[in-house]
Amino acid sequence: MRKLIIAAVAALTLSSGTAKAAGGEYHPSLMDASWSFEGIFGRYDQKQLRRGYQIYSEVCASCHSLRLVAYRNLSALGFNEDEIKEIAAEQEVILPHGEDGSLLNDDGDFYTRPGKPSDKFVPPYPNNAAAIDANGALPPDLSLMAKARMGGAQYIYSFLMGFTEEIPQVVKDQKGFSVNEDKAFNLYFPGYYNSMPPQMTEELVEYEDGTPMTAEQHAKDISAFLNWAAEPELDERKSMGLKVMLFLLVLTAMLYALKRKIWANVKH
Repeated sequence: MRKLIIAAVAALTLSSGTAKAAGGEYHPSLMDASWSFEGIFGRYDQKQLRRGYQIYSEVCASCHSLRLVAYRNLSALGFNEDEIKEIAAEQEVILPHGEDGSLLNDDGDFYTRPGKPSDKFVPPYPNNAAAIDANGALPPDLSLMAKARMGGAQYIYSFLMGFTEEIPQVVKDQKGFSVNEDKAFNLYFPGYYNSMPPQMTEELVEYEDGTPMTAEQHAKDISAFLNWAAEPELDERKSMGLKVMLFLLVLTAMLYALKRKIWANVKH
């Protein structure tokens, strides 16, 4: 019982207006944003996912990989077979060696081939060393980012919108805090300072469906897309869950009716 009480108190603490991260850091509650896939009846908005993919491919893909998602998975976003083949073929997949067994071709480059729908998303760099050399640190893979961070899409949205030049006094007053002029301050990021500068700006990409191209909308769209990347089966799982619940409800009613019929003539 004592453990249950402690767990309940901890849960209430985490859901309060502000939160303390490991090490006593101050972080506000995640920003409020609504999602079409919330709740048991929620489903992904295909148009939003396509907009999110557009942001990933035009902005995020220059640094961040999506190693666990295959190009053929884009069919869930409404892309047809020919479109997926075209998207995949635009990428060059690095081969481990050439036909003669050599690692590099005559020009000193890696052997490559055009991408195929069955390929996973090609990372922006050939290896981690190249990624670190280009960015100063290894940009995280985004495949499971929505699952890796408490709050999922809500955290990603808050992080993307959490960059600010004005540091709150409550943060400045923390013991051990120091300003880092070389990195961007983010109120939701552990340690506050991030190597990535703010990315969400007005008209970051041009939407063709007429959706307002605000920084907030961009952040919501890419957050929804990354949630889909981490949980592409969410819609199917919810549909199956509803069917199972309906089946159990009908089964319960049938068993109750059967029980009443069996015991109808039995005196108690």
